[in-house]
Amino acid sequence: MTDWEGPTERGFRPEDEVRVEVSREELARRLASVRAAIEEACLRAGRPAECARLLLASKNAAPAQIRAAYELGARLFGENRAQELKAKAPVLADLAIEWHFIGHLQTNKVRDVLRYASVVESLDRPALAEELHRRLQREGRTLDVYVEVNVSGEPTKHGLSPDEVPAFFDQLARYPTLVVRGLMTLGPNAEDEARARRAFRTLYELRERLRREGYPNAPLEELSMGMSRDFPWAILEGATLVRIGTAVFGPRLP
Repeated sequence: MTDWEGPTERGFRPEDEVRVEVSREELARRLASVRAAIEEACLRAGRPAECARLLLASKNAAPAQIRAAYELGARLFGENRAQELKAKAPVLADLAIEWHFIGHLQTNKVRDVLRYASVVESLDRPALAEELHRRLQREGRTLDVYVEVNVSGEPTKHGLSPDEVPAFFDQLARYPTLVVRGLMTLGPNAEDEARARRAFRTLYELRERLRREGYPNAPLEELSMGMSRDFPWAILEGATLVRIGTAVFGPRLP
């Protein structure tokens, strides 16, 4: 395992987990493999070859690794923790990264996240919507958000149940600073294609229902679903954005 080095990145250290850094050549190989798998899944689904964008989930990835991935063509990166986003984004500010916040967001961390993230993918409760709106209104701007839905029903996952989503969308009409670009979910914790695809199909069908009902300020173009273990199945069920970490940066180590 190497230290995380670099003229502007040396100060960053994760508190509990790290990833083993890989060479630029290995990073390039992994990125190419994931991109090829995305294209193959899109074509299998009868969709255009670039039907799903790649977001690199960079939790505990060294800033130097993020920089290398950027130089290899990656532009979207997602962080799960406000403190990591706050630590990494400034030292990578010379890059045109589009940062997404993809983890559970506490209301007391909203200010830090809004400073750097272009998109919050984990909007899951009225209190968070209210706090985001309050700060955005003060700053005179809007924010793209995805509503997080727990389609698997697993208690370890955050997000609204599918049945709760329509009422939540009614509440979001109060917050015009929040532009609801789409829905987000995590697939079930199982290597079962049929079960995973049912969960992803549930999110797709929910998105289509919401579109038909025509909620204000909710274009709902995006479905963020699928990670390293299940992203091809998510694409087959309509994903437009896949969040890949382990398949590119490698596993996190205790």
